[in-house]
Amino acid sequence: MQPGGGGAIRVLNVAEKPSVAKAVAEILSRRSMQSRAGRSQYNRIFEFNYAINGRACHMLVTSVTGHLMELEFDDRFRRWHSCDPAELFHAPVRKSVPQDKQAIKQTLEEEARRCQWLVLWLDCDREGENIAYEVIDVCTSANSHLNIWRARFSALIDREIHESVQHLGRPNKLFADAVDARQEIDLRIGASFTRFQTMLLKDAFVINVTGDDRNLVLSYGPCQFPTLGFIVERFWEIQAHEPEEFWTINCTHTSDEGTASFGWIRGHLFDYSCAISIYEMCVSEPMATVQNVRNQEKLKYPPYPLSTVELQKRASRYFRMSSEHTMKVAEELYQAGFISYPRTETDNFSPNTDLHAIVREQVNHPVWGAYAQRLLNPEARLWRNPSNGGHDDKAHPPIHPTKFSEGERNWSPDHTRLYELVVRHFLACCSQPAVGAETTVEIDIAGEQFNASGRVILSKNYLDVYRFDSWGGTLLPTYNIGQQAGIGTDATMHDHIKKLLDRCYATKDENTRFSPTNLGEALVMGYDEMGYELWKPYLRSMMEADMKSVSMGTKSKSEVLQSCLQQMKACFLDARVNKAKLLDAMGTFFARSNRPINETQNLVEVVRPCGACNGSEMVLKRRATGEFMVGCRSYPQCRNVVWLPGSLSEAAVTNQVCPICAPGPVYKIQFKFRRRDIPPNFDVDHLGCVGGCDDILRELMELSRFGGRSQAATPARGPTPNGVGQGGPRQDLHTNFRPAGQLNNENPSVMHSQGFRSTHTQNPSSASGSMAVPNDNQFVHHLKDHGAIGPFLPAEPTPLCYCGLPAFVK
Repeated sequence: MQPGGGGAIRVLNVAEKPSVAKAVAEILSRRSMQSRAGRSQYNRIFEFNYAINGRACHMLVTSVTGHLMELEFDDRFRRWHSCDPAELFHAPVRKSVPQDKQAIKQTLEEEARRCQWLVLWLDCDREGENIAYEVIDVCTSANSHLNIWRARFSALIDREIHESVQHLGRPNKLFADAVDARQEIDLRIGASFTRFQTMLLKDAFVINVTGDDRNLVLSYGPCQFPTLGFIVERFWEIQAHEPEEFWTINCTHTSDEGTASFGWIRGHLFDYSCAISIYEMCVSEPMATVQNVRNQEKLKYPPYPLSTVELQKRASRYFRMSSEHTMKVAEELYQAGFISYPRTETDNFSPNTDLHAIVREQVNHPVWGAYAQRLLNPEARLWRNPSNGGHDDKAHPPIHPTKFSEGERNWSPDHTRLYELVVRHFLACCSQPAVGAETTVEIDIAGEQFNASGRVILSKNYLDVYRFDSWGGTLLPTYNIGQQAGIGTDATMHDHIKKLLDRCYATKDENTRFSPTNLGEALVMGYDEMGYELWKPYLRSMMEADMKSVSMGTKSKSEVLQSCLQQMKACFLDARVNKAKLLDAMGTFFARSNRPINETQNLVEVVRPCGACNGSEMVLKRRATGEFMVGCRSYPQCRNVVWLPGSLSEAAVTNQVCPICAPGPVYKIQFKFRRRDIPPNFDVDHLGCVGGCDDILRELMELSRFGGRSQAATPARGPTPNGVGQGGPRQDLHTNFRPAGQLNNENPSVMHSQGFRSTHTQNPSSASGSMAVPNDNQFVHHLKDHGAIGPFLPAEPTPLCYCGLPAFVK
């Protein structure tokens, strides 16, 4: 950054947390800043003078508290029953400042109006970059002339903060776009699946896991569910294991130098008779012959530099700290300036990092200070540049100590332990590997081979400071090849996990071992039965790879959103078609309830755009009476509707799009008919389209309209008794509205409305109200001819008979 000349610049500095803002202000002002309140009582403003690259600046430092904005659906989609969950894959979303952050927003706007520069001190990762652009949006709305800069740092220490402000850069929009894409994908997938499975299952079963199953939410998260999948899969593996008896032979040799235990080369046998026979052979010939002695040097290498995941794993293993608690303690140590930023994937240090300076900070520590001094002493030959773990997130270095401490008064035991782990880990990874001599001895007893290994540590090196690692071994007596002796023989992801526990999908015992609850296992089992690996990590790992591609600029945000959401919507629609498998899985663990499942009955599924109002969608619905229909969502403003055959028992929209019908997309529907209500020459299961191309569905609709199963034996063939036109057909099969029309002067028995064009053929006895049903030649394949969703999406005015039903013409 090379700022120009002129007077003092008024600079607004924004950090991610109040504690970080205070730390930055204290460092830059050398603890001589002034403090005043902002609009938010928790986000104060610190003022002081400073020089950036020789340019006088008046600095104002304040903060946000994490994300300033939230991504949410438009109001009409936010209520659970306002739409079909499938619509959430493409429903409008907006990013706005929530009510509880309005005070922070007002502070930023007021201060931005009086400043020339905006310097962003958000965390230096993709999430921090996204928050930076939220701050930019708010500040530039108040002052569009702001000069925007980005401060990049990894530790709240004097050296790094001063270095950062003197080398300001620009924010990275690609990083922010990657987070925007991830947020939108998570919102759409999570909301659609959560609504689907909650409305499907909550009232269908007695799920008393929280004490209030009426308010239970069965949430689905793209990260949370694969984490649950790991737990369930391991649980299944343990449950499937069948213990089986086996036999092994061990032998020991004791001499003046000690005792050696030899293991059988075969390991073990499952056949008792065979094992006892070999054992008896060894007992009958108890003379062991040494066949081979091997001596070789072994090295035990120090760990790679510390990443976030490794910190969590080691804190859990050494201290039994949960992932969530580990990160909380690490964040507090970071904000107090004792360790570097604790959220990093990087496990190798940059060649430019002054590792010796970090070690020098620790030489006065009463416990590991002497080791740090040895490490810096060239004559000790203990120093070794850290190994490269192969991961670099390009944002932060590995976790390392940034300030010396013998333990602070306000630290809990966990703060002390975690700080010690970070320091010892850093010192260890800068050290030489431990060196040992390993001896392996092979012996023969009655033709059976046995071996034993022993190790002597010659130089502990990094093990001197890294007390968490051990490299134990057994010291063997001295053996020579051919030596013989008589022997006696006798016959081993922090936030996602918290959500699983909070939502009663898993439990954790006192040894921090996880097990699925019945609810968690039932959900995974249901999706597993569907064939979609929604509980596996593969889909999420592909999403994460796409996010990285966005941040690198190799893929666009819109490209990733379209690809991922299209794939996940297909999974969602298939899951809904196969919802019976989810219900069956839940039924394995939970009793059915007697409550009405209003949620599932009122679910709507988008079939296609409405051809009548051209602004809404036709959706599949089921009435309380059990009848299925495809109607316009804009009812009652638009009354376009198709009544499906009364012989239907089930119907669900699939993700398959009809390649013929237009305007589209027109999604096919999986139908299930009652066998007793359809002719024997029709299948009970049918994947059909209501766009006009499906002859089978058209015939079943006509059969349902003009007669029952007795007339359906020969579908739409031959005349039908006149009485059918009066009492046989369902009056609401084709339309449920009676629009006002006008008499057609050319045909007085026809009245026009806004629908498709068709007529009845009037019977000579029409005066008495009876109508003749047209024969086969008089039927028109109106679905195709009019490009409609059945007979009711208009292409031209629809003539209606005086009886109120659409007429048919050739």
